Amino acid sequence: MIYLDNAATTPMSAAALDVYVKAATEYFANPSSLHEHGEKAKQLLETCRREISKLIHAKPSEIFFTSGGTEGNIRTLQSLYAANKHKGNHVITSVLEHPSVQTFFLALEKKGVDVSYLEVDSNGLIPLEQIERTLRPDTILASIQHVNSEIGVIQPINDIGNLLKKHGVLFHSDCVQSFGKLPIHVDQFPIDAISISSHKIYGPKGIGAVYLSRDTPWEPVDLLTTHEHGFRPGTVNTPGIAAFTTAASDAVKNQENSLNYIWELRNFFFEEMKEIQHLIKVEGSKNQQLPHIIGMGIKGFEGQYMLLTLDRFGICISTGSACQTGKQDPSIAMKALNKSAQEAKRFFRISIGLQTTKQEITTIADRIKNSVMGKGR
Repeated sequence: MIYLDNAATTPMSAAALDVYVKAATEYFANPSSLHEHGEKAKQLLETCRREISKLIHAKPSEIFFTSGGTEGNIRTLQSLYAANKHKGNHVITSVLEHPSVQTFFLALEKKGVDVSYLEVDSNGLIPLEQIERTLRPDTILASIQHVNSEIGVIQPINDIGNLLKKHGVLFHSDCVQSFGKLPIHVDQFPIDAISISSHKIYGPKGIGAVYLSRDTPWEPVDLLTTHEHGFRPGTVNTPGIAAFTTAASDAVKNQENSLNYIWELRNFFFEEMKEIQHLIKVEGSKNQQLPHIIGMGIKGFEGQYMLLTLDRFGICISTGSACQTGKQDPSIAMKALNKSAQEAKRFFRISIGLQTTKQEITTIADRIKNSVMGKGR
């Protein structure tokens, strides 16, 4: 198998798996229990909280563990909105957001809240001047992702945050695709909250975290909740959190070398595709791009055909966000970029991982070229 769907999920690293087994064996007690083993599990939980906070330059009290990116996005936005809805009736997001974020804002619209959906340019970037035009005196909250999961475009969240802060607007960013791959320093970013996830960086599924600035007001969504300081209900997954922390620490420690390696593989892929480059359309920005994600289309071929063709040879790619699988509509990114129905059908995504080799890149490039150049023979 050649696995090139790492934006959907990554395999667990050996280090994360080892820690998971050890924690599940030795720290299985409920951290909320008052006995000795409960206290032992609690100490491990708080050690992980401190470690995650260091990785993004936050305070331990600003980190809340969740079940992953989707819950992190929705629960954070609900908590921020609940505490600040008295200040105004206008919120902002973009047309490029993850379905979990879109779900929250659609629910607000049904309650009569004014929601502005920012458009993107041909590269998938949100122009700052558009944000400035959209802001109103009653704007209270904005959520704009850091990196898009389908085309890998990097939004300038530092500039966006500065603009929103100047107008007193709370700012949340979905950093699920960027955490562990790009530097995130919340003490330098003008940002109130971010969501991150474990299984995008070689940790276990079902675990994530949220950063909520201690200077930002928020309210619990569920009454009588005591876990995670009232942020979410349910017994915490201590082994998963320990494994997540291990994976996150490794990702941040090796961030620069990993980024250089992925760029090398990405550039090598396009070198290998030279023969058919005139047929290829790569989506996203050349200058503000996460190299791990290659969102592209090939003239004359549907993305679904390419996925099924490569799958026959044990090569795993996708036709967009895994969260949209099974829907007949074009991907979120393709709709946001105003692609025609034909262009949207061509789209497929290759997402490179740290386990990917040059030989695997050569293999997938050859398979794609054979499919394209062999058409009609």
